[in-house]
Amino acid sequence: MTTVPTAWRSVLPHLGEQLPADLTPPHTAGPVTATLPLELVRQSISHREFWPIPEPVAERYRAHRPTPLWRARRFEAEIGARVPIYVKYEGGNISGSHKWNTALAQAYYYHRAGFRELVTGTGAGQWGSALAAACAAFGMACTVFMVGGSLRDKPYRGSLMRLFDAQLHASPSPLTAVGRAAADRPGQGNSLAVAIGEAVEYARADPKRAFCIGSGETYSILHQSVIGLESIDQLAALGADVDAVVGCVGAGSNFGGLALPFFAAARAGERALPADLIAAESSTTPKLTRGVYAYDHTDATGTGPLEAMYTVGSGFAIPSSHSAGLRFHGAAKLLSAMRYRDHISALAVGEREALTAGRTFALTELVLPAPESGHALAVAARVAAGRESGHPARHGVLVCVSGHGLLDLAAYDKLLAGSPEDRPADTDLVRAATASLRAVHPTRGA
Repeated sequence: MTTVPTAWRSVLPHLGEQLPADLTPPHTAGPVTATLPLELVRQSISHREFWPIPEPVAERYRAHRPTPLWRARRFEAEIGARVPIYVKYEGGNISGSHKWNTALAQAYYYHRAGFRELVTGTGAGQWGSALAAACAAFGMACTVFMVGGSLRDKPYRGSLMRLFDAQLHASPSPLTAVGRAAADRPGQGNSLAVAIGEAVEYARADPKRAFCIGSGETYSILHQSVIGLESIDQLAALGADVDAVVGCVGAGSNFGGLALPFFAAARAGERALPADLIAAESSTTPKLTRGVYAYDHTDATGTGPLEAMYTVGSGFAIPSSHSAGLRFHGAAKLLSAMRYRDHISALAVGEREALTAGRTFALTELVLPAPESGHALAVAARVAAGRESGHPARHGVLVCVSGHGLLDLAAYDKLLAGSPEDRPADTDLVRAATASLRAVHPTRGA
């Protein structure tokens, strides 16, 4: 029987190199990392491999972990799979997504460090929901800036956050200078960078507040490693093996949590590395497939450190879509470094294909995935059915359904009405948004 992991596993000792250091731009208002608890700093830079999960966090994990893993036979038959598809499901907790894994950990560390309120930006609302619940669990206040377009489409995400006493603001909001400046710019109602920028500004106004982020940071990917660690044990218990691992990518915590334990286990000689660790991203925000590897801001304030990332530009006007959790302009520093070294690969998926894959999964497996997870299912279907010649799979495919879609029904309504329109990122706009960025490795193309 699979047990809940007692320690998170870091991939850093297995990369063979340090991650690129952040750059500090001139005239900053002070780095966000100034409020970061020391333990989270250590988890981001240390080459220690295993990190014991604190008991208050482990206790909450045990309420819903290990999460289910099963072979999706009916989905396989419907999409014409040539190899088995195994599904890891993270939608069974209060937030309805994998975000709960790091929200609990971060709330614990920030509370222990003396902070009394956490502030964040959220796209689809899964992270905001998770942090609101985690703050309530540790007796902390919570303020959330949610992408306005997403909040209009998913009002019950807001209801869930308010249920846990979180203060919720649609972004861009009049509450911050970042929000006021963005309000009249096209596309900024779809920008997670603006919502994060508002949260950064708001958090800096009070020393008892801390800005808290749920996806792209190395420590949040570490916390998500419970997904992959459980998956390795569960596949072994089934006597199964896979040679492709697929997860969707906004900034990268879900994909990283699923895939990187497989990478670490292979580098440690514990198993053969799957042929592909495949990041599925939205064609509206194709940082890993069409972006540049450069130093860019993680938010829209322009005051924080510049991180090395694959990016379409923090000022890029992101097209509207229901894949709100994937509409972040950049990929995590850790995943970007691994992409640059060809340790992981990436495929982009349009909204219609993603929602269609999600509906097919619901009809066959009786689980409704979040639209973000529909992107991963679409890629898993392509690979398992042999429709991606560059990504052959001979043994099986593992895919993470990172959350449920029960608060995303407006997206599926549009699919049923035939109205979702794929709006891939415009090449000229991406080029303009990244033209002034400094390349991480100028001698090699992105």
